Amino acid sequence: MRILLAVDGSPYTQKMLDYLATHAEWLAPVHQYTVLTVQPHLPPRAAKALGKALVDDYHAEEAQKVLEPVQAFLAAHQVQAVAESQVGPIAQTIAERADEGGYDLLIMGTRGHGALAKLVMGSVATQVLAQSKLPVLLIR
Repeated sequence: MRILLAVDGSPYTQKMLDYLATHAEWLAPVHQYTVLTVQPHLPPRAAKALGKALVDDYHAEEAQKVLEPVQAFLAAHQVQAVAESQVGPIAQTIAERADEGGYDLLIMGTRGHGALAKLVMGSVATQVLAQSKLPVLLIR
């Protein structure tokens, strides 16, 4: 099975990894894993003032902060994964990558807001569910 792990470095990513660690069927060597983190665009004025090179460096640095602990976790469980980072609208980018990448499953952590909070604030997980055609396993 080809599995996409969407991560953001939050405690909810850690909960997702803890869940995977306690369910051996998800961390099996028969699966192929891609770890994806998405960085939001900087405000246009800030990006213009900083210049493309600094903005690219910033996004790369932020992505590494998220990806390194996840890669270390997976390596400790003898799981190999491809790491990817992208810049863009978070939910849309995750959903598009999941749908276009030929994955069988998307796994991601979620805060678990109640219905009222989702109505007011929305959530990346809710938006991904609405936009992706792929099965999504949400870990709360």
